[in-house]
Amino acid sequence: MAESTRDIKRRVKGISNIKQITKAMELIASVRLRRAREKLERTRPYYRTIYDNIRQVLSSAGNISHPYLDKREGNKTLYIVVTADRGLAGGFNSNIIKLTEEEIKDKKDSSFLITVGLKGRDYFRRKGYNIVHELVGMTENPTFSHAKQIGQKVMEMYKEGEVDAVKIVYTKFITTISQETNMLKLLPSEDLREGEEVKSSVIEYEPSPEAVLDFLIPKYIESVIYGALMESSCSQQGARRTAMENATDNAEEMLEELQLSYNRARQAAITMEITEIVTGAEALK
Repeated sequence: MAESTRDIKRRVKGISNIKQITKAMELIASVRLRRAREKLERTRPYYRTIYDNIRQVLSSAGNISHPYLDKREGNKTLYIVVTADRGLAGGFNSNIIKLTEEEIKDKKDSSFLITVGLKGRDYFRRKGYNIVHELVGMTENPTFSHAKQIGQKVMEMYKEGEVDAVKIVYTKFITTISQETNMLKLLPSEDLREGEEVKSSVIEYEPSPEAVLDFLIPKYIESVIYGALMESSCSQQGARRTAMENATDNAEEMLEELQLSYNRARQAAITMEITEIVTGAEALK
């Protein structure tokens, strides 16, 4: 019975140490989440304005034909997969990986990947997928230069005809406890002309609508990628905070259960000792 109490005390000590770690990580994630949300709120209007302006240009330009807009016959697709560099964030990384793999598992030979984050890179490299570019060590604090670097690679491959379509897979931040995996098509941009018609005045483009689109669409690509990086950065901190909060709560529940078990074991040991003393006293009479 004494062995049992020692084992329980050892488990209590181990779980208490884990609880301290998860609590500290929860507090760190909370601070980083607050900073990420502030940055996201400042940048969201920027890339949403870019998106609206591109739609307005395409609406006013009519049925213009352009390499960035016209659908291609091939099926080679480039995927920008945005994960995190670290784990301990619940299903944040696995949800992105699962969504991407469901999309490309039957067309592995015609799929190319740009991986953002260590977790996505390691997984798809281990599975033998074709990774053409990678960025690691920046997912918690992305900058526009990172988005520009990815955008330049995207435009280079698309212009050279190495791929026929480009999609980005990322996690959209909704609330601290709610994030949504999302796949968005970037190129060709014919989807921007679909849906609700954008009201605009008659606009003349100099030197031509094609030249304007040559300038605007790369900026649109870079802005959407930057927005996805910011959404993902905020989402991973929210997911990590929630995961560490749940881990801390679970540790507290386990400690309560172990404390009850310890009390029962200790009481049983005391009862056993009293019984032995009484039995010995009776034997001496």
